[in-house]
Amino acid sequence: MFRLALAYLRDRSLTTALNVLLLSISVAMLVLLVQFADQFSSRLDRDAENVDLVVGAKGSPLQLILSSIFHVDQPTGNIPLDSLDLLRRDPAVKEAIPLALGDNFDGFRIVGTEASYARLYGAEIAQGKMFARPMDAVLGASVAKITGAKLGQQFIGSHGLETDEGDGQGHDHTPFTTVGILAPTGGVIDRLILTSVESVWDVHGIEHDHEPDDADHKTAGHGHESGHPDEHEHAPSAQGHMEPEITAILVRYRNASGAMRLPAIINRQTAMQAASPATETARLLSLFGAGIEGARIFAWILAATGGLAIFIALLNMARAREGDLALLRVMGASKLQVFGTILLEGLMTAAAGAALGVVGAHVALLLASRSFKTLSDLGLSATHFFPAEFAIIATVLLIGIIAALVPAARIFRINLANTLARTS
Repeated sequence: MFRLALAYLRDRSLTTALNVLLLSISVAMLVLLVQFADQFSSRLDRDAENVDLVVGAKGSPLQLILSSIFHVDQPTGNIPLDSLDLLRRDPAVKEAIPLALGDNFDGFRIVGTEASYARLYGAEIAQGKMFARPMDAVLGASVAKITGAKLGQQFIGSHGLETDEGDGQGHDHTPFTTVGILAPTGGVIDRLILTSVESVWDVHGIEHDHEPDDADHKTAGHGHESGHPDEHEHAPSAQGHMEPEITAILVRYRNASGAMRLPAIINRQTAMQAASPATETARLLSLFGAGIEGARIFAWILAATGGLAIFIALLNMARAREGDLALLRVMGASKLQVFGTILLEGLMTAAAGAALGVVGAHVALLLASRSFKTLSDLGLSATHFFPAEFAIIATVLLIGIIAALVPAARIFRINLANTLARTS
């Protein structure tokens, strides 16, 4: 029965190929939507779950979150150094971690921060140790894997947050030394290079008074003004030298009162802004949600169209081959066997379309993540499979079976004597 169904499909290979292609396109679209929506939302939630508030320069709250939490956008600017001490003195603040952005190495962002930043994301040292002195650097797991950097190896940071930014010049006078490599976490920290904020000051020739001995209490950094992605100029003091600044502060609340009071105070009474990662990621997902839902509806319409194409092809086949089907009956095949052969044709067509669509979707995701850095930065992986994909496959197989039911049912209405006499 299987070989007979396969022979029928080969006999009308062009029609079969077109039906398989139509179904595979719809399946690929649905799988890509599932992959993107699930991985994107889970990645955003995971990277932002331990941060209650981000404080930075005035500008777009979403831009502040994207640059400080997910590291896929430009910072909104710099904020005064004393803002960190001000937040740490607030009784509602459990923890305030500074960020200093501005440079990259091979496209991986160099983040001036404190050792507590790694603990925030549950990252542990796999090799070496955490940075303790200026120009010490700790590499995320992905950075070490892709660059092949080893402990003790020196590297030079370049201006800008991306490889195609800035003037292409590096800070030759202040090389970083790799002192540690983090274990993989599956989060944003895997693709970052961590160092002390004093290191970022030193790289850019910014004077500071803080001692570098205690990495957990170092503050300040370097960032970008909105609209100037290369290198932000720190505010000069009255004496003419640049004052230390920081790019952003990641805040964790001590109690619920902080969530009600702190953002309002910062936004209304200071030159800074406070943005909630939960609020901004929800807004971002809602913006994508409408487009994803529209694409999903279109994909299911396409799948239904593929089922209709299978129905028409099998119905025409059943009409054209009534004599063959009657001959099968005369040769001893039961009605159920012939009925099953036609159903199997629909099922095989749907299965081929589903398999091609799933493989095509994962290959497309792999190519896209390699071609578009933002998708790679968001951690989209082509190797993840979700239960929804199996539901899509099952639904498409059901569409193939349903499309074959009516043509297959014609076998019960065939009059063997009349059909054979007409075709003889």
